[in-house]
Amino acid sequence: MPSLKSIKLRIKSVKSTQKITKAMQMVAASKLRRAREQAESSSIYASKMGMLVQALACGIDKTSFDKINLLHGSGDDKVHLLIVITSDRGLCGSFNHALCKQVRAKIQQLESSGKQVKLICIGKRGFDLLRGQHKDKIIKTYQHLAGKSGVKFEQIREIVEDIINEFNNNSFNVCSLFYSKFQSSISQVPNESVVIPFQQDEECFLENGCEFEPNQEEILESLLPKNLAVQFYMAMLESISSEQAARMTAMDNATRNSGDMIKRLQLIYNRTRQAHITRELIEIISGAEAV
Repeated sequence: MPSLKSIKLRIKSVKSTQKITKAMQMVAASKLRRAREQAESSSIYASKMGMLVQALACGIDKTSFDKINLLHGSGDDKVHLLIVITSDRGLCGSFNHALCKQVRAKIQQLESSGKQVKLICIGKRGFDLLRGQHKDKIIKTYQHLAGKSGVKFEQIREIVEDIINEFNNNSFNVCSLFYSKFQSSISQVPNESVVIPFQQDEECFLENGCEFEPNQEEILESLLPKNLAVQFYMAMLESISSEQAARMTAMDNATRNSGDMIKRLQLIYNRTRQAHITRELIEIISGAEAV
């Protein structure tokens, strides 16, 4: 039977842990609120830019279409670049593991089809989870992009410029983005999005009679890299929101579990204390009877 002192120390330790998890839950909730505000304020711009690029891509002629690399691609799909966006910190439940599980499944699918795979890891946890099995595929890693004030668009634009340069140098043929999409504070869904070449919708339109200055080809060549940076930025914001939501939920569960453990330990402490008192009473009575 454990001693009263050891049980008391255990209760004190669990209470300290409970205070930490409660504080982390509150911090995550505050960061989630800021992240959602940032994402929602940027989503309208990103949506409108995507619609504009879709409309321009649908209205362009075949000759101009073939001239724009980001639009028609390289004409092959032998080499796939997978960009994986995860968190730099842990204590967020299965947030990173669920996304990396989907990435591993995608790698297996591509390699079974005879494709070559390259990886770019954004976030320390994704790199740690993938390097054991796929270290030879990781060509670059970026960590701690999201500071105290959130992720900066300038950082994302620099990364996108490097990716486009790699594409123009025929380092890969298809680029896919893997990130967790925020649905609610208790639901974050791993998402895959092909960003290079640009994916055209089957149903898109361009109003008749529109005039462009300069022509559609030049506008698209200018807009496509910007649109890619904006979509990448939105994926980062979604991932940050999902991370904070997952951490908030995980810390809430940890706080509740700590409370349950404290109750169980308190019950054990009371029973142990009662057993010690009973034993002492028995020893006193036995001694008195012996006299």
